[in-house]
Order: sequence, then structure tokens, then C-alpha cells
Amino acid sequence: MVVIRLARGGAKKRPFYNIVATDSRNRRDGRFIERIGFYNPIASGAAVPFNIDEARLTYWQGVGAQLSPTVERLVKSNGKKAA
Repeated sequence: MVVIRLARGGAKKRPFYNIVATDSRNRRDGRFIERIGFYNPIASGAAVPFNIDEARLTYWQGVGAQLSPTVERLVKSNGKKAA
């Protein structure tokens, strides 16, 4: 099953997450099919904290991909501002 979830990047104590479409059997930070956005929880100033490609998100959901609970929460709270 394809799942849309967060893949952690960044340095120690400075998290940065890519929002990726991946097979659910792959590791969290392992191989993925497509990167469709990012989430920066410690963004400040003019930095953008959340960005997602709405067209690609709609496509993946249309072909049966499931959102992880965290990504679903982020999209609901920031979905209108992401485009």
C-alpha cells in the first residue's frame, strides 16, 4: 500500500521533514516514490513552515494512497494556505 508520510531530515535537534509518497513497507527515511512537500516545525521569520503540492496530493489520494495521521493533521490545518 502507498502511504503519504513524513521522512525526517535535518540535523540533531533541528528537524526538517519531507512529505513523501512511499510504500508502507519501506523505512521511515528510506526509499520513496515521490517527494510532494515539506514541513519545517522550527521555521521562524520569513521561512515557510509548510508547503505541499496540492495537485500531486490529490493524484496520490485518487490512486488509493493513505495519509498518515500526522500528514492528515498538517493538511487539514494548513491546506488552504499551502497552495
